[in-house]
Amino acid sequence: MIEFRPSGLTADEEDLRVRVREFVAEEFPSGTYLPELGINAAADVEFSRRLAARGWVGMVVPEEYGGPGRSATERFLVVEELLAAGAPVGAHWVADRQTAPVILRFGSERLKREFLPRIVSGDVFFCLGMSEPDSGSDLASVRTRATRTDGGWLLNGRKVWTSGAQYCHYVMTLCRTSPRGERKHAGLSQLIVDLRSDGLTVSPIRLLNGQHHFNEVVFEDVFVPDHLVLGEVGSGWHQVTSELAYERSGPDRFLTTFPVLRYFLDFRHAAGPEAELRLGALAARYWVLRNMSLSIARSLDDGEVPVVEATLVKDLGTSFEQDVLDVVRDLAGGDQDPDGDLFGRLLADATVTAPTFTLRGGTNEVLRSVAAKHLLREKRRAV
Repeated sequence: MIEFRPSGLTADEEDLRVRVREFVAEEFPSGTYLPELGINAAADVEFSRRLAARGWVGMVVPEEYGGPGRSATERFLVVEELLAAGAPVGAHWVADRQTAPVILRFGSERLKREFLPRIVSGDVFFCLGMSEPDSGSDLASVRTRATRTDGGWLLNGRKVWTSGAQYCHYVMTLCRTSPRGERKHAGLSQLIVDLRSDGLTVSPIRLLNGQHHFNEVVFEDVFVPDHLVLGEVGSGWHQVTSELAYERSGPDRFLTTFPVLRYFLDFRHAAGPEAELRLGALAARYWVLRNMSLSIARSLDDGEVPVVEATLVKDLGTSFEQDVLDVVRDLAGGDQDPDGDLFGRLLADATVTAPTFTLRGGTNEVLRSVAAKHLLREKRRAV
C-alpha cells in the first residue's frame, strides 16, 4: 500500500521554522544575494559550519555521537527554509541528507565514532559514487570492482556525475566485491573511500554554462582498509536502496526552482486572470508536494523505510520543477536578460541545469517502474 498520511506541525516545530527563517534573512539580505538552485548550490564551507554550530547539520545524529538527536521532520523544516532562500548548502548536503543516517543504521561502532561527530560539526563532507558510464539508471549493473588484498580492498573502476567530488573528503562507493552471477543485485558492497587516496583521480564534467558541479572519479588500485566497508560485505544493494527514502523524498526534489518563481514575482509583474490562474495552480502543487514530503519525514521518524513513496515524490517533484520554469518563462515573455536583474540570471542558470532534475537520483521512467512493480505485488497479495 502506498500511503501519505496528513500531518500538521507542532508548536515547537513552527518555532524552529521561524528561527531558521530569521537566520536566513540575516545571512542573505533580500535583493543583495543571488540564490542558489537546490542541490546545485555552491559549496560554502564557512556557511555549512555556521549551520553546524546551530545544530542544523546531521540533525538526526544522536547525542552519543556528537549530534543534536533531532527528528527527520525537524531536519525537513530546516532544509525547506534553506532551499526556499537559495542558501549555499552544497558542501554538507550529501553527508547531512543520507550519509549520516546510513552510517548510523549500518555502520560499525568504529565508523560511527570516526565520522558522525565530524559530519555534525561540518568538518567532513561526502559525495556519492553510484552512477557509471554506460549504465544509465541501472544501478545494479556497476562494474567498479573491489578485490581482496592484505588488510583491505583494491578498488578499480570509474564513476560519473559525482556531485561535489572536487571539494568533498570521502566518496561512498557502490562496487562489486564478488563476481556477478545470475542475480546482478548480489555481490555488491559499499566502501567509504578517501578522495585523497593514491590512484584516485577527480576530473570535472562541466555544465553548458561552465559550472563545475559534476565529476568523473577514476579508481586505479585504490586501497580501502577493511574498517571502511559500510555494513556487511555483499549487502550493498539492500543498503543503497534503503538510502533512497532519504535521497528522493525531501524538499530538494521540488524546491530547486522556487527562487526563480520568487524572484519572478519580485522583479516582474504578471497581471490578469490567466497569470493568476497559472501561478495559483503552481502554488497548489507546491502545497501537495510539500505535504507528501512531510509525510515521508514523519514515516522516517516512525522507523519506516518509505522507498516507494519517495520515488513518487521524486517523480512528481522534479517534473514540477521543470513545469515552474515553463510557466515563468512564458509569463515573462521576452524579458529574460541573463545579464540583467536577479530574476534573469536565475532563470538562465535554471534553464541550463533543468534537464538534470529528472535524471539524477534515478530517472523518472525508472521510478515509475519501481512504483508500478510495487503496486503489482500489492495487487497479487490481495488476490
